[in-house]
Amino acid sequence: MTIPLAIGVGTPTLWAITIAAVLALFVLDFIITRRPHEVSMKEAIGWSAFYIALPVAFGGWVWATFGSQIGVEYYAGYLVEKSLSVDNLFVFMLLLSSFAVPRELQQRVLLIGVAGALVLRGVFIALGAAMLNSFSWTFLFFGAILLVTAVKVLRDTLNPADHEVDPGSLAIVRVARRFFPVTDGYRGSRMSVREAGRRALTPLALATLAILATDVVFAVDSVPAVYGITGDPYLVFATNAFALLGLRALYFVLEGALGALVHLGYGLAAILAFIGVKLVLHWAHGVWTWVPTVPTLASLGVIVAILAIVITTSLIANRRTKAVLAAAEAGRPE
Repeated sequence: MTIPLAIGVGTPTLWAITIAAVLALFVLDFIITRRPHEVSMKEAIGWSAFYIALPVAFGGWVWATFGSQIGVEYYAGYLVEKSLSVDNLFVFMLLLSSFAVPRELQQRVLLIGVAGALVLRGVFIALGAAMLNSFSWTFLFFGAILLVTAVKVLRDTLNPADHEVDPGSLAIVRVARRFFPVTDGYRGSRMSVREAGRRALTPLALATLAILATDVVFAVDSVPAVYGITGDPYLVFATNAFALLGLRALYFVLEGALGALVHLGYGLAAILAFIGVKLVLHWAHGVWTWVPTVPTLASLGVIVAILAIVITTSLIANRRTKAVLAAAEAGRPE
């Protein structure tokens, strides 16, 4: 027995226009990052605002064209993917820091990571759609993936020391070093150089490979998560693409603020667990019709509520921490 996906809204023309628009935006980002430079806060905020306004406006068009149900699915899916992408920025920050990537080169590494993520998400979305159309247990499988991921996110949040990254211990770095020598320092924006008659990789290449390797893990988490919101492959692709395209600029906006979101991990664990349970219930409903399912509008409400709670509690926790530090500083003898 199979559980059919939702009727897709993505016509061939709409798919073609969307893919062309995504490619055009990526080329625009490539042109912006072609000249290595340190990103100013003004530049980062401007591009972040653009990459948030664009999917919000597109969602309005989806709502007006296809109705409120599809519109809610789109916005809920985008909110989930954007939340997960913010968590991904934590990992990117750790990797860029551990490889000591110069600030003027960081956005180039991030852009390549976004490109790899887009390709991988496209592959996973196609595979996920094929599996969901052919095997009813795929919903159960995706639900299990999200529940396991939720436990991992919660464990990592409870043990922040585990987030430390040793570049030399990464499998992708060990494999690269086995086949190529690595230069002692960076060589501008070059990924490889010829030294002593041999082609050698630069640390920039290793950092880029590490980012691309993490893209695989992120795709395994995020694609099932959005399929838990909507069964439409087009909406899954659109929400993933919009969430990823703004990562390069958002990184520099949130670079200083990410550490302040101390409870974000708890919220993401709760969201992933909620969607995992939603997928399991969806599978069970196809087997036993008396099993209830979770409406998309209710899912959107739960996701918004969780994010609002963890952001609020994070701000309160940081205010209390600052107050304690200020009191300790005031009581310290000169």
